[in-house]
Amino acid sequence: MNKILFIILIFSISSVITLSCSKDKGGTTTVDCSTVINKAYAADVSPILQASCNLAGCHAAGSFNGPGALTNYTEIFNARAAIRVSVASGRMPQGSSLSTGQKNSILCWIDSGAPNN
Repeated sequence: MNKILFIILIFSISSVITLSCSKDKGGTTTVDCSTVINKAYAADVSPILQASCNLAGCHAAGSFNGPGALTNYTEIFNARAAIRVSVASGRMPQGSSLSTGQKNSILCWIDSGAPNN
């Protein structure tokens, strides 16, 4: 009986370790930015964020949701790590689905240092 309990315990522990290590934690999704031509903040990233995030009840002026308001370059630059995690994981933007191209534009722009271009 003890041998069976020991085997079940080992199997359970192994299963928990395997499952917990297989999930993406922290939005560390890697993106192939070699196919994404240098994205500009003003032309590419800002329009996506303004249309999908800078909304009343989300991240408009005065917002305290998550990283706060995302209305200008400075706010977005300061929140870039949180934005990357949220976009990569698919948690944000809520109520709107970004295309793969839009997600890649944001992620590659952040990964390239989030320049104000």
